[in-house]
Amino acid sequence: MEATAHARFQRYGTRKVAQVLKEIRGKSVIEAERLLPMIPRICSIMITKTVRSAAANLVTQAARAGHPVAPEKVYIKSCWSTMGPMGQMKRMLPAPQGRAYTFKRKVCHLTVVVSDERASGKRK
Repeated sequence: MEATAHARFQRYGTRKVAQVLKEIRGKSVIEAERLLPMIPRICSIMITKTVRSAAANLVTQAARAGHPVAPEKVYIKSCWSTMGPMGQMKRMLPAPQGRAYTFKRKVCHLTVVVSDERASGKRK
């Protein structure tokens, strides 16, 4: 059985989030929750919340289906981050001689898929 959790429009860069996700992919949720606070990236807090949400979704789905799952038997099957809309967060920075430089604030979407079976090492 699988469950998914999404965190959309998060104020972090996709590449930095992907670096943290690489560390927890394939691990159990308990192990990931222990590992994430020690990673020196601010986005690890948001990733922890999303992993907990996905695990809670799986436990709830399994209980409704009639075969409960213990939280320590939940594994992160896959997780990824994608780039959010870039047009929304355009900002201006004061520049010399009355000009303004534009820059874009990065936004990403995070998806975490958990399963009650340990994922195999093979990629599709």
